Amino acid sequence: MKTTDKRRRELLDIQNTIGYTFKDIEILNISLTHSSFANELKGGARHNERLEFLGDSVLNVVISDFLFRRYRNLPEGNLTRLRAMIVAEPSLAYCGRQINIGRYLLLGKGEENTGGRNKDSIIADAVEALIGAVYVDSDFENSKAFVLKLFENVIDKALAGEFQRDYKTELQELLQSRSSEKITYEAISETGPDHDKIFKTRVMLGNKVLGEGKGRSKKAAEQSAAKEALYSGIVKNEK
Repeated sequence: MKTTDKRRRELLDIQNTIGYTFKDIEILNISLTHSSFANELKGGARHNERLEFLGDSVLNVVISDFLFRRYRNLPEGNLTRLRAMIVAEPSLAYCGRQINIGRYLLLGKGEENTGGRNKDSIIADAVEALIGAVYVDSDFENSKAFVLKLFENVIDKALAGEFQRDYKTELQELLQSRSSEKITYEAISETGPDHDKIFKTRVMLGNKVLGEGKGRSKKAAEQSAAKEALYSGIVKNEK
């Protein structure tokens, strides 16, 4: 995908905002390219989903390491809950909006016309892809510094309990103390056009359905299903 002069100026602009200069600026461009944009180009183009996958792992390691070293007296359960709040979709979207990442995204016409630049799921995925891009372009230490700078306010807010509860982690911890059966999330359906999908998911304990939920992303649908399970009364009776 050829980078125009206008696009290059945009990439230089976000580099200044995030405080990291890419050796290969095309990696940054890919991290900001949504699959809907790539799919609309003749012959396709590289998009950010692979970088998102990598960035998710880097983010979890960095935050886990930070919490482990900073809060030496917190038990494992507290550390798990804190990490879950910090790396959850609302927190990632918050970070993305702090650097105005939506402005720099390349989106397909459908996503553009339905407010994709401001969707939590798209912004959160782009933040993970950006983390992955920094890691590919440099090394773990640079990635760690980048993540801790970007998430500084989020970490403070998570400690103050200002972010959305992580229902998946709460459900996991509750059921682990009662059952050895595995908790799984199963997709039920996807409805709507590619740029405006609604996902429906169920959460299972073994073969038993505990709850169902809907959301505009798979992650949101899973959180909704876990929330229903926690409040439905089924879990309370699960021994």
